[in-house]
Amino acid sequence: MIGRIRGILVEKTPGQALVECSGLGYEVDIPYTTFFHLPDAGQEVTLHTHFAVREDAQSLFGFASRLDRDLFRLLIKVNGVGPKLAIGILSGLNAQQFIHCVESRDIKSLVKLPGVGKKTAERLLIEMADRISQLEGQFIPASGSTAGSVTDSPQLSMAAHRPADEAEAALIALGYKPQEAERAIAKVAEEGMSSEALIRLALRNMIPA
Repeated sequence: MIGRIRGILVEKTPGQALVECSGLGYEVDIPYTTFFHLPDAGQEVTLHTHFAVREDAQSLFGFASRLDRDLFRLLIKVNGVGPKLAIGILSGLNAQQFIHCVESRDIKSLVKLPGVGKKTAERLLIEMADRISQLEGQFIPASGSTAGSVTDSPQLSMAAHRPADEAEAALIALGYKPQEAERAIAKVAEEGMSSEALIRLALRNMIPA
């Protein structure tokens, strides 16, 4: 099991980071909440990881914090939730926000996530209610939560040739329909904005903080 990786960030795109470690380049799938915390390319980065092996693929998933990684591991144990959907959930809500949804039985926020219908949301609330106790000590209880939205993370620069197109493609990759992605980006787009900033604002409007 690969539990952590530290090396030089070679490339970063919404959804994936390329980390060079001891001469090897590791492609690491990441949620957007982790992408927003990545340093600039060329700098050292540390990611908490989960290594998944299937008959047809081997995937390495990376997270900015151990809490995110441990929550991911709990999510993929939920019936009907695979790694792709778990990454999508943690792209729309950070760990603290998701835990708050479970504690407050906030099904409305969950069904706004791509790929999460009412039945899946209900299953998440039921099955995760008992499991989040395993994360005790890593998060702030809902009653004292100070967690902000995904878009509260410090903005990091990302080179983009056509920011609006890249932002739309990123939302579509996350699971939103093309029409939804186009409308969300058009609603927040302003001249000179980077694709990262567009993604942040679009997600803020699509998913409540």
